[in-house]
Amino acid sequence: MHHTVRQRQRQRPLRALAALAALAVTTPLITAGTGADGTMERPPNNPGLPLVGYLPDHDPTFTAGLRVHDPVLVPGDRGNGADWYVFGTGNPNENDGTIQIRSSRNGILWEYQDTVWEEIPDWISTEIPGVETLWAPEVYEDDGTYYLYYAASTFGSNRSLIGLATNATLDPSDPDYAWEDHGKILESFPQDDYNAIDPGIVADSDGTHWMVFGSFWSGIHMVELDWPAGTVADDAEMVHLADRRDGTNAIEAPTIVQRGDYYYLFVSLDHCCTVNSDYKIAVGRSEAITGPYVDADGVPMLDGGATVLVADEGTITGSGGQSVTDDGGLLAYHYYDTDLGDDFDFRLALRELHWTADGWPYVD
Repeated sequence: MHHTVRQRQRQRPLRALAALAALAVTTPLITAGTGADGTMERPPNNPGLPLVGYLPDHDPTFTAGLRVHDPVLVPGDRGNGADWYVFGTGNPNENDGTIQIRSSRNGILWEYQDTVWEEIPDWISTEIPGVETLWAPEVYEDDGTYYLYYAASTFGSNRSLIGLATNATLDPSDPDYAWEDHGKILESFPQDDYNAIDPGIVADSDGTHWMVFGSFWSGIHMVELDWPAGTVADDAEMVHLADRRDGTNAIEAPTIVQRGDYYYLFVSLDHCCTVNSDYKIAVGRSEAITGPYVDADGVPMLDGGATVLVADEGTITGSGGQSVTDDGGLLAYHYYDTDLGDDFDFRLALRELHWTADGWPYVD
């Protein structure tokens, strides 16, 4: 099984730094206190919502959504069985901005767990001075090992890298719990035409593992991985998957899932991270993992094609930074709400993906 994610903080204005620094780690609860001390984050009393984070029918009084940016969901059971986990971009006020983790016994009540490390590894700050937080996590499980990929960069720059850490378990009470840092596996520099952030991992029908990545610049790319090491394969060639073919090339946050005869490439389009932003989730598909990917109208994603899946919904704006899990059944992403009215006051959405008879995803 695998579970996948992302953070879109690249082109945002500099005032984002101050806003993020002021951001609390958790949101107010409806019926309980909050904080990073293990208190529970409780959703509204609505038995019709099996997962906290579902869009709340645009109810402005809803304040219980988890503050998770670029979520990658590791789903458990919908009863009280295997634990659920959600990983998200770091907060500069919490353990130096390393990746955040929350857990749940049932997908409804969530507990702030901790961060991956107590501080950003020194080697990252040496490589890229000015890194405030680690972005856009991806969690992929294979043969009893959890692979955590993450990005390090600064806003508006493609001097970026993707790092890797592994763990034998996601349960912090397990004596084997420890995130082992394996350093960087891919990087980009100002002279490159790509941006090494937003990693997503997928295995094809032959068992070959790939990493898809990219933001702005020349769009979305993928490279083959050396498995089970999880690093980029020797002499791996970059494959170009998607490109807006316009001035800003505002496309990022790629994740690929296989379903039936197709591979589906989910992306975030346009600009992230403020109330009233035009961020949205879109998708295309291909019979081969390396493409070409086309949208529902047959337009290649390399020529700007992409079928919009989630955009503005009432007061909900800025939806993106998505991951798709549970064999294409669950969509996780962050969003903003104009009724909350606070830039960078993001929330987590978890929604079921449905599929048409001809194989295209949609949400109710």
